[in-house]
Amino acid sequence: MPRFRQAVWDEPLLKEMSRQGRVGMLAPSDPKVMAKTKDPALFVPANMRRDSLDLPELSELQVLRHFNRLSQMNYSVELGMYPLGSCTMKYNPKVSELIASSDTVKQAHPLQPPETVQGLLSILYELERYLSEITGMSRFSLSTAAGAQGELAGVLMVRKYLREHGGSKKDEIIVPDSAHGTNPASAAMAGFRVVKVPSDSTGQVRASAVKELCSEKTAGMMFTVPNTLGLFESEVSEVCDAVHSVGGLMYYDGANMNALLGKARPGDMGFDVVHLNLHKTFATPHGGGGPGAGPVGVTKKLEEYLPVPVIALKRGAYTLDYGLDHTIGQLKGFVGNSAVLLRAYVYIRLLGASGLNNVSSLAVLAANYLWKSLDPEAFPVTHGKGLRRKHEAVVSVKSELPGAAMTMAKAILDYGMHSPTVYFPLIVHEALMIEPTESEPVEVLDDYARALNEIYRSMKAGSLGEVPKNTSVGKVDEVKASHPMTLRVHW
Repeated sequence: MPRFRQAVWDEPLLKEMSRQGRVGMLAPSDPKVMAKTKDPALFVPANMRRDSLDLPELSELQVLRHFNRLSQMNYSVELGMYPLGSCTMKYNPKVSELIASSDTVKQAHPLQPPETVQGLLSILYELERYLSEITGMSRFSLSTAAGAQGELAGVLMVRKYLREHGGSKKDEIIVPDSAHGTNPASAAMAGFRVVKVPSDSTGQVRASAVKELCSEKTAGMMFTVPNTLGLFESEVSEVCDAVHSVGGLMYYDGANMNALLGKARPGDMGFDVVHLNLHKTFATPHGGGGPGAGPVGVTKKLEEYLPVPVIALKRGAYTLDYGLDHTIGQLKGFVGNSAVLLRAYVYIRLLGASGLNNVSSLAVLAANYLWKSLDPEAFPVTHGKGLRRKHEAVVSVKSELPGAAMTMAKAILDYGMHSPTVYFPLIVHEALMIEPTESEPVEVLDDYARALNEIYRSMKAGSLGEVPKNTSVGKVDEVKASHPMTLRVHW
């Protein structure tokens, strides 16, 4: 069974540990000054001293222990699995970190003339070509930060292209009911009206349902393949044909591309625009607010609409090209989050085509293995029964208790494990969305399944109690969150 983590102690603040006169530094040994005073502040030039600075007074050992204890209270992918469905929180290879943090990369400045950073630009240009080959697109812009901005760039390109090609009346974007929440948000931000298409009992979108919604107002459709239920959309090509038949464009949400590497390409399915989450699929750091990278790729007819700059090879030299004739403009400064992009480049080069193919094979295998290890009576699937899952599986917690999925997520923290995604997609009651990725060994998957099954038995028997018990912070008020809201009015 999983090992329980030791309960974490309450850690005082540095200010609470402070004692007057305690220091954690050795001042320079200037005999002239030392003869007058023992105050280390006097070793600082007078014009650089503050009149007062209320800082904690601590020894070096106290500071070291404090921050080490805080680090042990955090969870990370180095400690265990992050089975967050749709987020693809996989292990980040340390060789990618070493290269991205090397002095050569860190010392490059975004305002340097292109001729002085030809090496970095050549790598990013090559990355753009790799992503085009992987997805079946013609060209990519690497500048967009994270998937949501990639989505916005995509629908803005759709809007501008259609307006310049007689589609000014097209103001509707079709979005499945199982879509990521950023899809309707991005479409609305770009000025479109969102039209929802329902999934059927198999958890898939049918071409016939899309055809019923298509009209002269249809600008396009945003589609995630595999979808958020972890199912491959078997009629994806027919859906693309239906939207194209009324002059619309197809947008591919690349959040779940981890299931398709080397297996299938969005361009071959019929998509016109693609975004990729490099901080998901290509193993660069993810979470904590960034940085991310959400490059956006397009077919040949949309190349001139890409956000700028794009990296171009002209007369044997690499440069940042801001001169695309129909560009939607610049959405982010410079070339993008280059350190994140570089990590993805290293990941692709390390694995190669066969390695990327194997990534998806193992991700699909892990998701199905973990899903099949769960008690089917406790964790039934609500859509697509009998269908094999791809990179993630969505189950419903079978319980009469309200908030069963959230209770499950809190309880597993006591096992030293991270919770899965809960309550998404919205079409699944008491949903747990589990994505183990390709990184985890079978022993970890076994432990995780056993923990979920055991928690369910305790929940059903009424013996679970208040959870979590063994974490530094107990169950928080989900509405109130971690701090009460303090409102101030300034006149």
